[in-house]
Amino acid sequence: MGKKIFILIVVLMSISLIGIISIQVYWIKDAIKNKQQQFKNNVTIALARTSENIKEREYQEFEQNYKDYFDSNKFRTDAEIKTFLFQQVDTVSKKKFSFGSTILEESTKIPGEFVDNDSIIIKRYSGKEDIFFSQVIKSENKDFKPYLNESRYSVFRNYPNWNDKEIAYAFRQSKNIFIPIHQRISNKELSNRLKEEFAKMNITQDFKYVVYEDGLATQLRSGYFNIQPEDINYPLLEDEEGNSKYKLYVKFPDKRKNLLSGMIKVLILSLFFIGIIIAAFSTSLYQLIRQKKISEIKTDFINNMTHEFKTPIATINLALDAIKNPKIISDEEKVKRYVQMIRDENKRMHGQVENVLRISRLEKNQLEINKDAVDMHDIIEEAIEHIQLLIDDKKGSVSTHFQAISTEVLGNQFHLTNVIVNMLENAIKYSENAPKIDVFTESTNKYFIIKIKDEGIGMSKNAQKYVFDKFYREHKGNIHNVKGHGLGLAYVKEIIDSHQGTVHVESEKGKGSTFTVKLPLI
Repeated sequence: MGKKIFILIVVLMSISLIGIISIQVYWIKDAIKNKQQQFKNNVTIALARTSENIKEREYQEFEQNYKDYFDSNKFRTDAEIKTFLFQQVDTVSKKKFSFGSTILEESTKIPGEFVDNDSIIIKRYSGKEDIFFSQVIKSENKDFKPYLNESRYSVFRNYPNWNDKEIAYAFRQSKNIFIPIHQRISNKELSNRLKEEFAKMNITQDFKYVVYEDGLATQLRSGYFNIQPEDINYPLLEDEEGNSKYKLYVKFPDKRKNLLSGMIKVLILSLFFIGIIIAAFSTSLYQLIRQKKISEIKTDFINNMTHEFKTPIATINLALDAIKNPKIISDEEKVKRYVQMIRDENKRMHGQVENVLRISRLEKNQLEINKDAVDMHDIIEEAIEHIQLLIDDKKGSVSTHFQAISTEVLGNQFHLTNVIVNMLENAIKYSENAPKIDVFTESTNKYFIIKIKDEGIGMSKNAQKYVFDKFYREHKGNIHNVKGHGLGLAYVKEIIDSHQGTVHVESEKGKGSTFTVKLPLI
């Protein structure tokens, strides 16, 4: 039941974390999208103002050139046929452009009886536009004089009235037909106006522009410009109906960079909070797993210790019951044997308790470790003597291969001996057949190295990660095949660490294990 609750908590926490992060990511993407749309809107407004300013400037120049006509009525007539004519001469290219409009006013009187009212006069205006374009051209033949090349276009249209708007229309017609866009607007003017309008919209980043006429690039450009779908465009020099054959395109090479730089503080804060959420989740998950593991270790430790104490207690009880037997108590030899058995079992229990207390004191830095110069070969030989009876009992062997040249380290002889004994006992425990153990030594310029190799059952890759953890013991199902409480290798690790050394294991299932200890030389 506990395992199911644990899995449910982990799943719920994971779903909550994914949901919170998803909301944060969605908010960031939405904020960037809104920022991009706002930027596009601001650029479009700036382009619209630029287009309108250029059109207004061009018409103001036209009004200035024909100021006399607009200010004086002597150029106008109230006759039924009204005519307007203006010319433009370019002395450099020797070109002349003429535009003429003739307006015919027709009046129709509708009798009153048709409309049940006074008579109504309806006026209709119609006209003809004549456009002349002439240029003096020199002939390649020296015998011929220069001749005049002249073109003429005529357009017929109806006018609702004849006023300044019609004059403006006539002006635009003259510009659109014969004057290229780069002669009407200079690159300098267009660039300056764009900068000015962009600055009003708080857009200060670098930009590129180009003007296209009917899908073809013109000479109005800031340099190389390759149109992309995301480039912003706006019609240039529109007429009254909103039509234009010119399109102004702009792009901002550093748009994404500047967009992100404007939001960098918000993005950093969002990422920071996402990091905090992930860290909090990871810590909580780690603590849950750790608590679960500690709970399992605690239960396992209690079971192991109970098992370890149960046997000697039972042995002591049997020995005491035997001594109380009248037939045994009179036999001095048997009494001594049972007393010795009680003493041995009591010593065994005392050793178990001492191991637990020793680890506890070591972790709390309450265990004093006095260090002197010791010879590691002597310590290894002493440790082998301690476990020799166990080796003989299992008909095993311990072989030494001492190749170390330097053998003196700064350490505590008692604890280092226990370290070697623990590793040798570990090799004996986990050997299914007669244990075969090899002890190798070697030295480098800085370290004394011990390798204890066995041909036992070995361990999995996962077990190798935790083998030095306190109370850890590898399971086979729910059964521990070997007696112990998982403190031996934890003690080894603590002692070696306190001597500024390292210990690690290499193992393969079914092929045995090799424990390697490195201790700094004096």
